[in-house]
Amino acid sequence: MTPLTNLQPAPVIDETARLLTEHYVFPETAEQLADLLRRRLAEGAYDVDGAEELARLVTADLQSVNDDKHLRLKYHADPVSPGEGAATLESIRRDFDTSLGGAPRVELLDGGVAVVKLAPMLFPLDWAAEPLTAALTLASRARALIVDLRDNRGGDPDTVAFVCSHLLDERTHLNTMYWRSGDRTEQSWSLPHVPGARFGGSKPLYVLSSDRTFSAAEEVAYDLQQLGRAVVVGEPTRGGAHPCKGWTVHPHLEATVPTGRAVNPVSGTNWEGTGVQPDVPCPAAKSLDHAHELALARLAD
Repeated sequence: MTPLTNLQPAPVIDETARLLTEHYVFPETAEQLADLLRRRLAEGAYDVDGAEELARLVTADLQSVNDDKHLRLKYHADPVSPGEGAATLESIRRDFDTSLGGAPRVELLDGGVAVVKLAPMLFPLDWAAEPLTAALTLASRARALIVDLRDNRGGDPDTVAFVCSHLLDERTHLNTMYWRSGDRTEQSWSLPHVPGARFGGSKPLYVLSSDRTFSAAEEVAYDLQQLGRAVVVGEPTRGGAHPCKGWTVHPHLEATVPTGRAVNPVSGTNWEGTGVQPDVPCPAAKSLDHAHELALARLAD
């Protein structure tokens, strides 16, 4: 932990409050939270023994108004670069290198049903395109496919579109993002062409979910569910639909602030707070076997 002598809470709180008011997708909530942080600072609530404890306390306060799980003061044990987004990229690079690029499992089950596990996250597309292409191409010849997102904590919206593109036949409107900056909207579509082979849009597709599935991984499940393309099997997901950016506010602390919100073109809303609700609820630990049974039954028909 960072000793208190090296940690002055006031500059951290001031910068976090500034980032909130300038960037948070909900401006009124941002003002309310900035006032809360400053009041708590004045009360001495943040006079703690180190950066990790400060991160825990501030995160609890940030999430106390609307329970936005993307809104955090995140602790990093190793010092991180000051550039925007640098802390997150540095922290996930090791995960990328040790997870076969985010596709640690490709397996063919009985009956021609393939499983592709995407974990621990959907890494930036310029990193992940090659390993994801390899995994999805290998599975493309299966009679049915199970995409396992139970241990996926989120990632890059562009990677969401890339994965979905392999699971559809035609260019499809997947999602729309509203961005506070410029008061603008931006549509996300599946790609007209993908490297490798597509699994396509007609064969049986199942997505496994758990209470650990978060953020961009939830978008994969939600987009495919709303399109009627996939059957979601497992548990309700964590419920984070606000893409965020990260700013280093101390060598060991990163403020992550949502700068936009998802608006699905089918439902007109998103999964924030509610999570993605499975079509076939069951404990996450049993969801793979259950999805396999569902796939075999559908193929038998």
